[in-house]
Amino acid sequence: MIGEVLMQAKMRVGIVTPHPPGTGTLNEYAFHFVRYLRRKADVSEVILFCDDLPDGHHYNFDKHGAPVTVVPSWSFDAWGNALRLRNAVMAAKPDVLLFNIQFASFGRKKAPAALGLVTPLITRLGGIPTMVLLHNIMETVDLKSAGFGSNKLVEWSIRTFGKIVTHLLLQADVVALTIPKYVELLRRDYGADNVLLAPHGSFEDSAPQPSVEPPKETDNGTMQIMTFGKFGTYKRVETLIEAFAQLQAPDQNRPPLELVIAGTDSPNAAGYLAQMAQRYAHVPNVRYTGYVSESDVPVIFNNASVVVFPYTSTTGSSGVLHQAGDYGKAVVLPNIGDFAEVIREEGYTGEFFQPNDINSMAQAIARVIDDAANRQAIGLQNYRAARGLPMEEVVDWYVFHFETMLQTKLSRNNAQRTNTGVTRTT
Repeated sequence: MIGEVLMQAKMRVGIVTPHPPGTGTLNEYAFHFVRYLRRKADVSEVILFCDDLPDGHHYNFDKHGAPVTVVPSWSFDAWGNALRLRNAVMAAKPDVLLFNIQFASFGRKKAPAALGLVTPLITRLGGIPTMVLLHNIMETVDLKSAGFGSNKLVEWSIRTFGKIVTHLLLQADVVALTIPKYVELLRRDYGADNVLLAPHGSFEDSAPQPSVEPPKETDNGTMQIMTFGKFGTYKRVETLIEAFAQLQAPDQNRPPLELVIAGTDSPNAAGYLAQMAQRYAHVPNVRYTGYVSESDVPVIFNNASVVVFPYTSTTGSSGVLHQAGDYGKAVVLPNIGDFAEVIREEGYTGEFFQPNDINSMAQAIARVIDDAANRQAIGLQNYRAARGLPMEEVVDWYVFHFETMLQTKLSRNNAQRTNTGVTRTT
């Protein structure tokens, strides 16, 4: 009976997340997730509990699919996010609630970041079926690279509080993770039985299959080398710019090259890209795009001959790697951490380099830009890997688990009513 009721009802799904034009981490994942979630027949409304936007900016959604209600209900680095979010969620009363988060979603400062992560426990205790999509876990984060571990004492305190916060996050009804080793670690070290492996998914369902012809250069014959992200912590461009300088040296006899650094500073490294632009002003043909809106993402990727990941460590599955696959792009990346996991599990490939090694990176990029056949083969394999996990099917996975959470809640409520009735009769 409960299952039949659920099949007939539509859900009001709440999501706690940054969302464009907000620039917080995971905003792009939310953009595509919401886009597909709205198309599902089981969803009647999407309620976005987003961070506050600067004056003059507004959230806008097209009319395709279920309506979206935007509830600005938290602010990066604010201490009161947990209470403010709790009040917003309880007022809106979604049928189910998803947190699209990682450990630094709510703040750069340690206390606001930790306090915000208590909210899933609070909403579950408030009777809202709550799922957490956790994009990284503290045990695998290189805190120094991520901009948090300034010394051993600070690192120890962060990891200690991180374990406490992880225990609190695991009080949600379900915790979804996109890396198999994350699931294994939480089950083994925390005794968690409510963690599930969720596919990350590719973002575009309409990106055309790469041509069998070698990727074209830009209109002026320039070949673009592109990197995309939030820079300054474990994503750093110094090695990339110096490798790029080697690649365009006159004795290399290559067509014109351009390095496109697309994106912004990490919240933990304000001013980083401006410093890099000044430091490397002598290196020609380097372009900084600043923030890239979702409408411009296809242009950035389609114009690139290769996408480079100048990472010194990793903090979860890479949305940019999946986007590169969407557009059939060859990639150059370090074979470390979560990159190695995703490559092994999902079938991506690329040319690899040693982190912080200028020559190693330059050689890896050269193997792509100097060999059109290799470039095309890598791009095609990455495209096929991305097509194997389309976001539309990933969202089906979440809808199924939302319905299961609702069914569990209804079963629990019915059991409580039955027990109360027996007690009163007695």
